[in-house]
Amino acid sequence: MELSKLTIADARDKLRAKEITATELTEACISAVDGGDALNAYCAKTPELAREQAANADAMLAKGDAPDMCGIPLGIKDLFCTKGVNSQAASNILKDFKPEYESTVTTRLFDQGAVMLGKLNMDEFAMGSSNETSAYGAAVNPWRRNGADTPLTAGGSSGGSAAAVAGDLCLAATGTDTGGSIRQPAAFTGIVGVKPTYGRVSRWGIIAFASSLDQAGPMTKTVRDSAIFLNAISGHDAKDSTSAPFEVPNFEAAITGDIRGKKIGIPKEYRLDGMPAEIEKLWADGTEMMRDAGAEIVDVSLPHTKYALPAYYVLAPAEASSNLARYDGVRYGHRATLKSGEGIDDMYMRTRAEGFGDEVKRRIMIGAYVLSAGFYDAYYRRAQRVRTLIKKDFDDVYATGVDAILTPATPSAAFGLGEMKNEDPIKMYLNDVFTVTVNLAGLPGVSVPAGLSSEGLPLGLQLIGRPWEEGEMLNMASVLENSAGFNAKADKWW
Repeated sequence: MELSKLTIADARDKLRAKEITATELTEACISAVDGGDALNAYCAKTPELAREQAANADAMLAKGDAPDMCGIPLGIKDLFCTKGVNSQAASNILKDFKPEYESTVTTRLFDQGAVMLGKLNMDEFAMGSSNETSAYGAAVNPWRRNGADTPLTAGGSSGGSAAAVAGDLCLAATGTDTGGSIRQPAAFTGIVGVKPTYGRVSRWGIIAFASSLDQAGPMTKTVRDSAIFLNAISGHDAKDSTSAPFEVPNFEAAITGDIRGKKIGIPKEYRLDGMPAEIEKLWADGTEMMRDAGAEIVDVSLPHTKYALPAYYVLAPAEASSNLARYDGVRYGHRATLKSGEGIDDMYMRTRAEGFGDEVKRRIMIGAYVLSAGFYDAYYRRAQRVRTLIKKDFDDVYATGVDAILTPATPSAAFGLGEMKNEDPIKMYLNDVFTVTVNLAGLPGVSVPAGLSSEGLPLGLQLIGRPWEEGEMLNMASVLENSAGFNAKADKWW
């Protein structure tokens, strides 16, 4: 077996048994990365750093009792600040920005001996559902439709992470999820993606999009791998005021495969008009898998779901317009060249016009509009009230004893690159229809590959867990994973 195809769990066992070394595993992954340029998953390769980290990991392993992530080669989404390595959120306004500090997530991973192969492509400032807003160009899905060569989206905004994991260019990757940006690309590429409870993972050193919604999480080949990865990056961080001071349980130990007596809710509001028949069937099949495993299936209602997308696309741009105001060409990143007679206002305007892409500009303008004096009450304050009602819907359902909610992860399989671009932004935004409620309510969610579309593309199911109960959610996800038996891989064309 090619070493880059290993799961985290299998690699951990082989490293500890001294069947392989971290250096050997890393070299195999570096070769895979070099051979995977057609996927455009990596925006910066760091082979020398990876070799140095692998050597350190081998030293840790030789001493015995090394952490679970020791020696595991990873890809890091370009939204995470990595000291001395380009970290530009796929935006020209941060071109060649090399931070002088390390994000908390990557610090924790590197302290445990994990290896960074490079930085991964993404939508600019995490704004997008197809990775087509990236300054690096779109990441490409390793999957193809049956009998067709049309390049497909790997999803967004964590498209590079999804493509790298699905294409075996790393063993796992970091992602971030503001409205579905881990779960949607995971579903499109046939991998597992976990959005933890808001506050479970530190946001310090992650370039902000919408601060009350952003959450980092793992993108992996299996549910067990996600549990191992999530343990490594979770925990309170004094540098992040939104980080929760809760003890981190052993998520891997929670995966027992026993869900007898658990209550799984099926929300009627997620049955959308025009939903493809194969998505309906996947959801029904997943429901039966959980029932066969001993879970009790109950119908539930989340009545304010229909307002989630409008509320999200008021709140997220509002926070983005505030967060992105710091990119002005003064301290770091791109600065426009001034012409004779131009002043500082001209520099601000031209720097931002040159540096930001169209989708980012669109969201900044929407955000500035809904926060303006004449429209704050009509839009932003009203959206915050809707958010409160959406969270209450989930609280009410969980108060009845429901342990998790099962829904589709996406309204379709992966679409072709360019098929939605520049057509109607609203159509692209609808890709988040099943995922944004989780972010608005601050809940944990996981996408699990559960089947193939009629065109031979991966389809995912989503489980939404109770707050702070990622372990129980991942246990249920593992049952879904085992029952679905999804082990298909993309035919290698790159």
